[in-house]
Order: sequence, then C-alpha cells, then structure tokens
Amino acid sequence: MTTPLTSGSGSDSGTAPGGPAEGVLGRRHRALTLGIISVVSLIAFEASAINTAMPVAARALDGVGMYAFAFSAYFTASLFSMTLSGEWCDRSGPLAPLFTGIAGFAAGLVLAGSAARMWLLVAARAVQGLGGGLVLVALYVVVGRAYPERLRPKVMAAFSAAWVVPVLVGPPVAGAVAERLSWRWVFLAIPVLVVPPLLVMLPALRQVGTVGTGGAAGIAGSARRIGRRRIVLALAVAFGAALLQYAGQRREWLSLLPALAGLALLAPSIVRLLPRGTFRAARGLPAVVLLRGIAAGAFLGAESFIPLMLVTQRGFSPTAAGLSLTGGGLSWALGSFTQSRGRLQRYRRQLMFLGMVLITAAIALVSTVLVDGVPAWVVAVSWVIGGYGMGLTISGGSVLVLELSRPGQEGANSAALQISDALGNIVLVGASGVLFGAVGGADRGAGATAFAAVFLALAGMAVVGAWTATRLRGAR
Repeated sequence: MTTPLTSGSGSDSGTAPGGPAEGVLGRRHRALTLGIISVVSLIAFEASAINTAMPVAARALDGVGMYAFAFSAYFTASLFSMTLSGEWCDRSGPLAPLFTGIAGFAAGLVLAGSAARMWLLVAARAVQGLGGGLVLVALYVVVGRAYPERLRPKVMAAFSAAWVVPVLVGPPVAGAVAERLSWRWVFLAIPVLVVPPLLVMLPALRQVGTVGTGGAAGIAGSARRIGRRRIVLALAVAFGAALLQYAGQRREWLSLLPALAGLALLAPSIVRLLPRGTFRAARGLPAVVLLRGIAAGAFLGAESFIPLMLVTQRGFSPTAAGLSLTGGGLSWALGSFTQSRGRLQRYRRQLMFLGMVLITAAIALVSTVLVDGVPAWVVAVSWVIGGYGMGLTISGGSVLVLELSRPGQEGANSAALQISDALGNIVLVGASGVLFGAVGGADRGAGATAFAAVFLALAGMAVVGAWTATRLRGAR
C-alpha cells in the first residue's frame, strides 16, 4: 500500500506554534475552526428550518403542486456547483469559491423570502443550491490545506456535531416563526447570521489560499481557467438528475421519455466525473467515494420511509414519528467523535466497515416493526444504532479522501465525494419510491408488504456497502 499523500500546507511538517499538541481550538486554528463550525451550523439550521417552513410557503403561494421541485431544484443545482467548486479550489485556492458560495447562498435565501410566486421560490432555491455546493466542497478543501493530518478527523467530528443543535432547534423555531410572523422571515433572517462567522475566519482563510491579485477580475480569470470538460460533464449530470426527478414525480407513460433522456445524460457523464473505477469499487479512493454514496442513500432512503410507516401502520402522529428519529442525529455525532480519537485513527478503515454493519442491522431491525407484537420503540433504538454507524462511515470517508488526495487534487476529490452522496440519495430514494408503489404502497391493505420490500432492499444495499468497505486499502 502506498503512503497517503497530503498537501504541503496540511502536512504535519508544518508544526503549529503551540507544538504538535495544539488542537483544533489552539491559538493557530481557533478562529478558523469556530468560523467553519458556525457556517456549518447555519447551513444545518437552514436545512431543518426550511423543511419545516416549506409547506406553509407552498400553500401561501398556491404552489403545492410544485412543492417537490423546491427541494429538487436545490439538489440539482448543487450537483453542478460541487464540481465547479472542486475545480476552482484546485486552480486558485478555496477562498474565492467559499465566499462566492456564501454570497450565492444568502442571495438565494433573500430571493426565496421575497418570492411572490411559487416558480420564483423554486428558482431561488436553485440559486441557494449553487451557493451551497460551492461552500461544501470549499470547506473540505480548507480542512485539507489548513489543518495537519492528525487534526482532520477532529474537524470532521466537529462538522457532524455542528448539525446536532440546529436539527433539534430548527424545526420548532421555524414553526413558531412561520405561524406567528410569516414563513418569509424563516428565509430572510438567516443571511444576517452569516456575517459574524465570516469576519471571524477571514484572517485565517487568507493564509489558506488566495484568489489572485485582481479582486473580481482575479475571480473571473480563475473561473475561465477551470477545466471545461468537467464543467460540461457536471452540467450533463445536473440536467440528467433533474429530468429523472421530474419523471419520478409523474404518474403517466409519457414520463418515460424524460426519464430515458435523463438517464442518457447522467450515466455516461457521472462515470467520467467520478474517480476511475468507482462503480466497480476499485481499491483505494474509488471505493471510498462509492461507499459514501451507498451509505448516504441506504440510510437516508430508509429514514424517509420510517415516519410514513409509523403514521400509517402504527397510528403515530407526524410529530411523534419524527421524534423517533432524533436519536440518530445525536448518535451520528457520537460516531463521528469516536473515529476522531487519536488511538483509533489507525483503525479508520475497520471502523468504516463496522459502521456499514451497524447501518445494515439498523435498517433490518426497522423492518421487524411491521410484525405484530414487535414494539414501535424498536425504531428509535435501531436509528440510534444506525446513526452511530453513519458517524463512523461518513466522517471516516471524509478524512480518508483527504489522506488519499495528491496535492492540488483535494478539490476535485472532495467534489466527487459530495456528488456521490447526492447521487446516492437521488438514486436509492427514487428507486425505493418506485419499489414502494410497485409492491402496492398506495393500497392501504398492502402497505406493510411495500414497506418491508423497501427496508429489506435498502438493507441489501447496505450489505453491498459493507463489502465495499473491505476495499478501502490499496493503490491510489
């Protein structure tokens, strides 16, 4: 096995002023760490708050029929901007794409909060997605270049921990604001909160990478130099995914036409966009990228059906069904913290395999709740187990990709990781919906069988992920 390569600025050879014991909150890294955590927390709060406010917004704008597009627009636009961000970061450093992304993200929120029609809200969500994709990849590159290798697992653990409080607080706060003031303020209030973390981390970011000496002209020049081939592929992937999502929301034979067109765009483009050998789980980096997509798609696909199962099969209220999943978010942060411990870092690949085993077990256990006599609290326990496995797998994969990236390739590889996550969600969640309907999910009497088919199929995909986790060692 080859020794993982890291960027010069992120290697342990650059010892911090406080010595090798200085951590992520030491004098050298404190401002950058706090700024990054603040930005991630705001993104997490936005995600949970917008999910709560969107039904109110759709009804107010008389656009319930376009409800799903408000989410798919964000997702699809981010697929393109992730690749753009990776190429941009590798060309001129993460500073320009990070700040451009934050500006775009904030602009999308303002446009959404000001929308007078539902189609304007959907367009604003696409602007948000463009900004969000730029930010996510740029943050990974910042971690790869600003922190020594021994600290990166701790930063990734902080990423996961930054989601805990927003996920718990976001829905009730957004619900109260939407009910007592207006759904618009859920969108309009968040951009104001972006400014403080930017001011905190700006001095540290200037040491990570620059955008050139020409200000806006420097940014434009960097963008023109970005590899056109990968950008064209990214556009094809985004449009292909959009067509597939559109077709998946239709219930007519003519929807096969956009579905086939989307598949024709997506399949050949994604093979060229991700590392060579990804879809055959080639050892090393390709297997890491594939594993992330499988883990994200299997876990979140099952999570999307659990509330519906509890409401329709067990008579839960929507609130109670949602609360059954909160333990998974907390254990996810705990799993991420576990993989960051210094003594366990040498076992990262084994921990990722363990994580996939736990995810498989959790999804399989959820399906047992469909059997009469099995208590419904098994779902909450199962999701605590699965969340812990996700913390081990997702955070471990983030660290491993940076370890396996050669200098100047952190951006492209981080983008591939994020794209794999997104595609895993699109493909496995969409396929689960098709399977659910095919087995009779719309028929009240056949509901239990349809849920069982979905959960067992996703558990099978998690088994494939566990096998993929055995191929994380090997040639880069």
